[in-house]
Amino acid sequence: MFFSSFFRRSSMAGIVCLFALSLLLGNFSTAVAAADCKNRGDLDTRYCDDNGDLVADTPRDPGQWLDPDTLVFSYTPVTDPSVYENVFTEFMAYLAEKTGKKVKWYGAESYAAQVEAMRSGRLHVAGISTGPTPFGVNLAGFVPFGIMDGPKGFGYTLQLITHKDSGIKKVSDLKDRNVAHVTPSSNSGNLAPRALFKDLGIIPDKDYKVIYSGKHDNSIMGVANKDYDAAPIASTILDRMAAKGVVNRDDLRFIWESDPFPGTSYGYVYNLDPDLARNIMYAFYSFDWSGTGLEKEWGVIPWDKFSPITYQDTWKVIRTIQKANGIVYSDEALKGLKVKKKKKKKK
Repeated sequence: MFFSSFFRRSSMAGIVCLFALSLLLGNFSTAVAAADCKNRGDLDTRYCDDNGDLVADTPRDPGQWLDPDTLVFSYTPVTDPSVYENVFTEFMAYLAEKTGKKVKWYGAESYAAQVEAMRSGRLHVAGISTGPTPFGVNLAGFVPFGIMDGPKGFGYTLQLITHKDSGIKKVSDLKDRNVAHVTPSSNSGNLAPRALFKDLGIIPDKDYKVIYSGKHDNSIMGVANKDYDAAPIASTILDRMAAKGVVNRDDLRFIWESDPFPGTSYGYVYNLDPDLARNIMYAFYSFDWSGTGLEKEWGVIPWDKFSPITYQDTWKVIRTIQKANGIVYSDEALKGLKVKKKKKKKK
């Protein structure tokens, strides 16, 4: 009885020791990996940027490469996610053909949800909006490589719009008004106005009340319906809404317009198998838009292809704007990408 009890205690002690040793070795491995990283920049501690291109390096150990049977794809949450699943139907089929993988749609409800999904390994390929792209890069290992492009180039402008009956005719007329911004992380819908309007004599939150609408579509329709006095919005989204007859340009007045910014970036998560990542890029660059949902949705801009870009060069102006706004790429800041939906008032 004594020996039986002794061996049970000894076995349990051995298990505890092995568990403690495994934790110690795990922490040691993490410490070694961190020590091996010569450069990280703004990237989260789980990533490294030894080549200095500002995005997470592919892991050196092939054992850490991800090669899923199903690729999960997502487009930036501009409107109802289910609508854009249909827009990307032909492209997702082409992506499946070129990668040999099944491709599944993920309809993100917010910018934060998209970044969090990629960081957790639930999202592999995505189109992330301009402002949230640096959050994806630094917090989720997002590697942008492409952008929608066309005969007139890629990108969009910040347009400050108001209703034609508002009486607002210049930026200074925004004083003491209710102005719709999109979300805290939106470039044209918040960060760029905060950085650029100062030189025009108006400071958001000080000279006018900022109301976050959640999406560019909401800001545009809110101005058209006189729910907001004005709104800074992305030109391309207004172009598409006007082309579909969702909003009438004649109801709006254009007060001010910025120089062009890059649009939605397309990329993959950093730890994909390099061969798979190359096939994904090839699928984007070689896809023929003719007669597809992409042509119908964005041909009015006009965009008709995906072109190569780099985060380091193409997103320089966006990083500058975000730095001017004191943006830090942290979990706390990521929460700011979420905008709570307003509860409907009971009648």
